[in-house]
Amino acid sequence: MKVPKKQTRYCPYCKKRTEQKVTLMSTGGKRRTLARGSIARGKLRGVNPGMGNKPKGGSKPAASKWKRKTKSTKRNVLIYKCQECKKSKQAKHSKRVSKIMIE
Repeated sequence: MKVPKKQTRYCPYCKKRTEQKVTLMSTGGKRRTLARGSIARGKLRGVNPGMGNKPKGGSKPAASKWKRKTKSTKRNVLIYKCQECKKSKQAKHSKRVSKIMIE
């Protein structure tokens, strides 16, 4: 899906139609290595499978890795930044598309 880099739409902060810059929301930060639920600490406890023998937490999953259903698309959230007041706002509904190209 192609989206223009700039759009003219209503800004709730300026209370008028302004030109707004379009960006995609980032997927999020990486997990810290020292956090309580981190992958590194899980491997030390033997919870997550890594190198070596099977972990302590069970043997096999119910269905094999390849039989599990995966989503073919993800929800992409667009962010609109007003060029006058420099405030940004998320789109009300995120689009479920395989790829969004901002042009």
